[in-house]
Amino acid sequence: MSDATKNEGPVGDGTRAVRAGLPEPAKNEPTLPGPVFAAHFHLPGEVSGPYAYGRDENPTWTLLERAVSELEAPGQDAETLVFASGMAAISAVLFSQLRAGDAVVLPSDGYQVLPLVGAQLEAYGVEVRTAPTGGDAQLEVLDGARLLWIESPSNPGLDVCDIRRLAEAAHARGALVAVDNTLATPLGQRPLELGADFSVASGTKQLTGHGDVLLGYVTGRDTEAMAAVRRWRKIVGAISGPMEAWLAHRSIATLQLRVDRQNATALAVAQALRQRPEVSGLRYPGLPDDPSHKIATQQMRRYGSVVSFTLPTRARAERFLAALRLVEDATSFGGVRSTAERRRRWGGDAVPEGFIRMSVGAEDPEDLVADVLRALDESAE
Repeated sequence: MSDATKNEGPVGDGTRAVRAGLPEPAKNEPTLPGPVFAAHFHLPGEVSGPYAYGRDENPTWTLLERAVSELEAPGQDAETLVFASGMAAISAVLFSQLRAGDAVVLPSDGYQVLPLVGAQLEAYGVEVRTAPTGGDAQLEVLDGARLLWIESPSNPGLDVCDIRRLAEAAHARGALVAVDNTLATPLGQRPLELGADFSVASGTKQLTGHGDVLLGYVTGRDTEAMAAVRRWRKIVGAISGPMEAWLAHRSIATLQLRVDRQNATALAVAQALRQRPEVSGLRYPGLPDDPSHKIATQQMRRYGSVVSFTLPTRARAERFLAALRLVEDATSFGGVRSTAERRRRWGGDAVPEGFIRMSVGAEDPEDLVADVLRALDESAE
């Protein structure tokens, strides 16, 4: 933990985000040192010290990794490793922990690249089982598994499962537990406190929040398990560039401000969409009548910036997206500029043709709600 937040009483999320990972103050030095661009470091004599070769360690990563650990597991002895992307982080956990003959449980309604990962695991002799996120359905296929992979809230359907219950059940069966925490962020949910062995996320999304960085990370407490993840990173070389790591650390300082604004506006957008007869399948865990609200309230401190809903047809959805003025038609989520897309266009999600995943940004709430309602009106036949 950084010197600014250790040995003190309770620290708020904003204070923690602003101070996370900063080095101890030194006269005439920057508060956050700039990125270190180095493929190698001076290393006379025997190999010692933290920095030798740029694929293994970098001082810029070290500060960012410390910052993420302070957010994901404040006050705990946890380790974070950063990666070139969220998928690099996901792959590092799965491929470092699983061997031929093992079984893994994946969500059937998770991120659309997971089936590709599952196919590769099967090619390596790993048994892949799947079940939906909602209703804790993964419990039904857990016996004998080596690893349980949880995505809660799920992307793009926004279902939520009881992480603590699933983690306890998995551990009782000798399985490890990894939670994709991308959509919630560490300010919305702390999987390690809920019993998970790994918290994994794409830092590309709300953690950095500006749509200009590709990044992923893995946080865990078990030394042996994290050593295997580190070894995988070394073998594959899926490392973050120093500039990306520095941009990510810089961006974390505003995380609490962005998250609170985006969460509040996402709720306002969801409440406005509830009143529209052409909208069906509306999901946002922060809505009191959402199927996931009860369990989300028990384990989440914030509900996220993503709202999903369905319009009657593909054509209606495309007209709606084209009519929006403050919302960009783009993939990804969590950025300060609102985005939305028709997810079926990618072909990997089992959702209706008119399904919209909307990521709420930091625009003024009343402006964004008005834009969404106007676009719905204009897109009507």
